[in-house]
Amino acid sequence: MANPTIPKGAVLHGAESHPRTVEPVVLILTIALSVLGAFIGLHLITTLGISANTAVIGALVAMLVGRIPLNQLRKMRSIHRQNLVQSAISGATFAAANSLLVPIAVPFLIGRRDLVWPMLAGAAIGLAVDAWVLFKVFDSKLYPAKATWPAGVAAAETMIAGDEGGRKAALLGLSGLVGFAGSFVKIAGAALPFSAAGVALIGNIWALAMFGTGLGFRQYAQEWFGVDLNAMYIPHGMMVGAGIVALIQALVLLFRRDSSKPAPEPSPEAEAAAPGLADEAPGIDSRGLRRALGQGYVLFALGAVVVALLGGLIGHFSVPALIGWCLLAGFAALVHELIVGLAAMHSGWFPAFAVTLIFLVLGLVIGFPTVPLALFVAYVAATGPAFADMGYDFKAGWIVRQGGVPHKLVERAGRKQQYIAGLVGFGVALIVVALVWQSYFDSGQIPPVAKVYADTVTHGLTDTSMLVNILLWAIPGAAIQLIGGPNRQMGVLLATGLLILTPYACWFVFGALAFRIVWSQVRGREKAATELNLFGAGLIAGSSVTDVSRIVKG
Repeated sequence: MANPTIPKGAVLHGAESHPRTVEPVVLILTIALSVLGAFIGLHLITTLGISANTAVIGALVAMLVGRIPLNQLRKMRSIHRQNLVQSAISGATFAAANSLLVPIAVPFLIGRRDLVWPMLAGAAIGLAVDAWVLFKVFDSKLYPAKATWPAGVAAAETMIAGDEGGRKAALLGLSGLVGFAGSFVKIAGAALPFSAAGVALIGNIWALAMFGTGLGFRQYAQEWFGVDLNAMYIPHGMMVGAGIVALIQALVLLFRRDSSKPAPEPSPEAEAAAPGLADEAPGIDSRGLRRALGQGYVLFALGAVVVALLGGLIGHFSVPALIGWCLLAGFAALVHELIVGLAAMHSGWFPAFAVTLIFLVLGLVIGFPTVPLALFVAYVAATGPAFADMGYDFKAGWIVRQGGVPHKLVERAGRKQQYIAGLVGFGVALIVVALVWQSYFDSGQIPPVAKVYADTVTHGLTDTSMLVNILLWAIPGAAIQLIGGPNRQMGVLLATGLLILTPYACWFVFGALAFRIVWSQVRGREKAATELNLFGAGLIAGSSVTDVSRIVKG
């Protein structure tokens, strides 16, 4: 089937035809933008408490560089080279902020400055394993390439529209302008979340309806019902229940034999995102998925051993207890990234802070001493965000490589180059954080989420009703996740919405879902899905640019 999504001249013939990350012009631009991305991430996480997806920024800069009339720079007109650059800058942003700076701030805040360097080593290991696992499990039954991955769609559509021009570029530009300008509009001091509408135009309707429901309850529960959900740990309980069921569902997928039955008819949304490939079987079979997750657990556990030895935990535990700590830390890191990845794949948001807090509570219940608990939560916090972000990058690459011949070989080669580009971004982020963390911390520039972790570690469980509420609300969370099944992730998405306080986001989600239903009736499902996919991508891209622009104001 002809693929109308791929611009002329972007189709690859043969795996060896894919550009390489180590090409001088690509590598130099990748390193330079990774430095920029790392500092953007550090600034936003310490001032606003968030990180922005800078993939679109990287793609736009690569496009502009490709327009410079120099022979070597013209190579950056290749959409595949632009894709490598966007993979690196977004990876550097989340790695520096979420996976490195947040974890090392925890021991610093409990007064153990001497543990910052050991924790940085452990966080770097967690980050590396995080990315390796995603590289091995992307395009599997658990994390299919044809799933939503909203930010990846936004990056891909931005690059394709910039390459093609014409009506597609005009529509993306218009929606991007709406997302950019609209995000500066504030109601009661809160910026309007246009990216939420963009996600709702792209993703699974059932999953996003639950996400919007969670957002609505999180915003209005106290105003309408006099209930502070967060203070009662209701969202955390819902996530515990949904997460346990999601883990069981993942295990069922892992150990279920691959079926020889024909693939089901693809949805219009999947067909719009991948014409001709939406019904293609996942590239990673169940055996490969099991092997990757098993090896990932072993690597996470070994990373925990490094943290334990460098952090001096042998003085806090007996040898059997130390082994148990390492095994539990490895398990928590793996489960953390799996749940965060599932939420990000469907909603575009990843509740890394909340899921880490759940494992922190688990550590308190077990009775870990202060230092082992701090290192435990810091190690878990290092995983997840980079996993989700690389999923977005691989989704973008999967879209722009659709016309490759033969497709599976081209896709495999391109994804490997993206993985290498991501590692370059991670390496740059590690160097940047190693050089600047002391000046940041000494001047009081510390991520707010790290303060929450450190305070909880220091003060412990002050109210046992918190644990009771978590266990009680885990029941409906588990039930909803079970009813929705592994493809919709309704329980995880409801809990994700409950955990996120983004004013008015629920109205944007529900408004976009309603418009999507009406537009599908007017234009026909397949044609409407293509147009909504593009418009939603523009809203996400514009909002991402707005997030990054806040660094200037900051």
